[in-house]
Amino acid sequence: MKNESLNLIGENERILYEGKPDLKCYIFETVFNPLLPFALLWAAIDLGIFGTVIFDMGGEEKSLLFFLVPFLLLHMMPVWIYISGIAFMLLRYRNTNYIVTDKAIYTSGGIFNKQINNKSFGELSHINVHRGIFDQLFGVGDIIANSSQHSENGPAAVAINSISDYDEVYKLIKKVQEDVYTDIMYPNDLRPPENHGYKTEYKG
Repeated sequence: MKNESLNLIGENERILYEGKPDLKCYIFETVFNPLLPFALLWAAIDLGIFGTVIFDMGGEEKSLLFFLVPFLLLHMMPVWIYISGIAFMLLRYRNTNYIVTDKAIYTSGGIFNKQINNKSFGELSHINVHRGIFDQLFGVGDIIANSSQHSENGPAAVAINSISDYDEVYKLIKKVQEDVYTDIMYPNDLRPPENHGYKTEYKG
């Protein structure tokens, strides 16, 4: 499936990295998310209580099942939310893509409503590497690129999650960020069509 983020990249942008999350880590993080123990506990309590009530019903009380069963299904909404996350996991994974160009970072995701976020390097304030339990287990890592403030065009941060070459991509992003900031702070030629800024490789 074509990465739709490619449609947003300008003609003067050069792709430096393109990738997706590690599939094994993505599956484990989806299944063993913080909602799992809550969903299991909620299901155990609901099924225990309603199971006992239904088991103890007499013949004349069986008509109450028409009300109890729909109520039980509605009351177990946290369980259905967790299960739906598992059910649509592969579709969400298919729509998750990351692109780093010499101008910006693009991330896409979503299930039915796809969303593409991007942050230009001129907006970024700092970049961090995060490695959770499953990241360390599968030898992957997350890169969190933050901007100084929330913008109307998207969130204050973009994340490249669970990639195997996280260290190399981190170094790449840091280098581009340094080149872009240096080019902005030290426009030696007052920003002509080709800017010969301080040790920068980027033109235009």
